[in-house]
Amino acid sequence: MSQTRTTGALIVKTAVLAIGAALLFAPFLFQDVRALEVAARICIFIVLVASYDLLIGYTGIVSFAHTMFFGIGAYGTAIALKQMGNGWDAVALGTLAGMALSLVLAVAIGLLSLRVKAIFFAMITLAAASVVLVLASQLNQITGGEDGITYRAPSLFSPATQLWQGADGKVATLFGVKMNGKLAGYYFVFLTSLALFVFMLRMTGSPLGTVLKAIRENEARAEAIGYRVVAYRTFVFCIAALVASLAGSSYAIWLKYTGPDTALSFAIMIDILLMVVIGGMGTMWGAVIGAVLMVLAQYYLRDLMELAAGATADLPVLPHLLEPDRWLFWLGIIFILLVYFFPAGIAGTIMRWGAPRAGR
Repeated sequence: MSQTRTTGALIVKTAVLAIGAALLFAPFLFQDVRALEVAARICIFIVLVASYDLLIGYTGIVSFAHTMFFGIGAYGTAIALKQMGNGWDAVALGTLAGMALSLVLAVAIGLLSLRVKAIFFAMITLAAASVVLVLASQLNQITGGEDGITYRAPSLFSPATQLWQGADGKVATLFGVKMNGKLAGYYFVFLTSLALFVFMLRMTGSPLGTVLKAIRENEARAEAIGYRVVAYRTFVFCIAALVASLAGSSYAIWLKYTGPDTALSFAIMIDILLMVVIGGMGTMWGAVIGAVLMVLAQYYLRDLMELAAGATADLPVLPHLLEPDRWLFWLGIIFILLVYFFPAGIAGTIMRWGAPRAGR
């Protein structure tokens, strides 16, 4: 059983390392604006999904407020950049303000609500997220309301910034890619996401991660042997909130726009849940796989269906089923099949393959 699980873990970790390499060299491998946007979104959602997995996968906490912390981080940076200009002082102040507010709310929600049953805690977090969404939509003078906020990022990330000047005085290129601020912006998002992911990976691999799993499996037993369950759950809730806030700040700098739809929408929370289920709960590696598959499907499934509809134009019925407007229907079918064939998520199932047979 041990050897089989080691093989499964090796497969998953190799796939994640391949994804990491693809994201590292994404600007050079996929040289178009849309692909770079997709790569940056994948980086952000890997962090969001991994931080949410700290709650639901490692500690058994079901929360619907994760997008709220993401949005608070994004709005904190966006408001500071809008009001103070595009300096690094605005980035620092906005990021710290977002983290501080996220921490205060996480502590308040955690201490007041984590003693109640899971369903009641989930409803409380949903209510809190809804309140923040309504406030962001209605405080027009601060948040821009439904229209959101547009602003300038630090000049280092401006497409006009030359990171490397050629002999002709123009921006230099490397393998056909311009060495400008857009490239710097992407690697800012990539490195920030990588640092946060490694932090969470180390955290779950530490003794703290073992305690969190014990709380998830049997809360009463964990408390009986001396662990302060509410304190641990509040702590991990705060860590997840801070990581989500930092991810929101990074995304705000990259996107140069923050609004309810991009930072606080409940649809983002649904995406995070789906990514956790697809990748596998209770494993950081699954966060990478789930985020990559879901984001790629959201951006490219419609294009693939359009090609498939064109290729099957002479066949009956099939071209109509493959119309690009039906991409959500097929995304749902794919999700059902993934859950059926990978009941513990892709990463979780692969890491457990063959274990029962080996134990006989």
